[in-house]
Amino acid sequence: MEKQVSSLKEILKNCTLCPRRCRVDRTRGETGFCGLTAKIVMDCALAHHGEEPPLSGSRGAGTIFFSSCNLGCLYCQNYQISHQVCGRELKPAELAQIMLDLQKQGCHNIEPVTPTPQAPLIMEALQIARSRGLTIPFVYNCGGYEDPQIIKMLDKMVDVYLPDFKYGKEGDGVAFSAAAQYPDFALAALREMARQVGDKLQLRDGIAQRGVIVRHLVLPGHSENSFAALRLIKEVSPRLALSLMSQYTPVAKVRNHPDLGRRITAAEYNQVLDYAFDIGFENIFAQEVSDRELTPDFSRENPFLAPAIK
Repeated sequence: MEKQVSSLKEILKNCTLCPRRCRVDRTRGETGFCGLTAKIVMDCALAHHGEEPPLSGSRGAGTIFFSSCNLGCLYCQNYQISHQVCGRELKPAELAQIMLDLQKQGCHNIEPVTPTPQAPLIMEALQIARSRGLTIPFVYNCGGYEDPQIIKMLDKMVDVYLPDFKYGKEGDGVAFSAAAQYPDFALAALREMARQVGDKLQLRDGIAQRGVIVRHLVLPGHSENSFAALRLIKEVSPRLALSLMSQYTPVAKVRNHPDLGRRITAAEYNQVLDYAFDIGFENIFAQEVSDRELTPDFSRENPFLAPAIK
């Protein structure tokens, strides 16, 4: 693990942590698309009860929300922290202690959200936390726009991968997330994730210990994108756990967008869900379609109204 962490940290000098390959020297304060230098920037950490059941369990996922992202999704529900660099700067040892505190609270896992741009230092913190007694699974919650070679460097450090697979159609990835070749990178990264931890989710007392859960957010008016994404995921394996998300809520930036300015309908969601079953997926987490407001508010001390570590 020490050698892997060292190799990841070297990449910060000529950053190619994601498919954008900005090649800036973040150790000298240069910034690329994500706007981050070689420092950990965290918004908050909390026991999160709104994840998939094998992650939240009864005591919550130990979710750590990091600043910035390597995607530029117009509709991001976490835009308050993902579209800018804001939050608390931490040293790896301090982040390691937060991981240990979440374990002490009883959380079932440690789940960094949007870890890709900060992966080297997050993994250094994980290494420190493991040496100090962290035993719960490490869940890598990323946006899917990943370089498979970087994912390969995480082998044997990640227990559960939780990637988005947002787009099966490249045009939608470019239009909505400024992410060229999203389907190609997401597919290659997913293959590597499944190679490392297997295509079958392994549970203990109902809690995920190892494997992959692939998330796909159904977008209004873009069922064909969902169908294409599901076909690509199936290329890796129909045994992969699939989480079909109905919670799309238009944030202020897209409320007047011709496609993204509304919630999805139950008919749209059920069409995608039926398609997933029809093409052979064996393990699907589904959601109801409702008008409930599901967007977190990161201007509050606790965006999800759960105990937070600041």
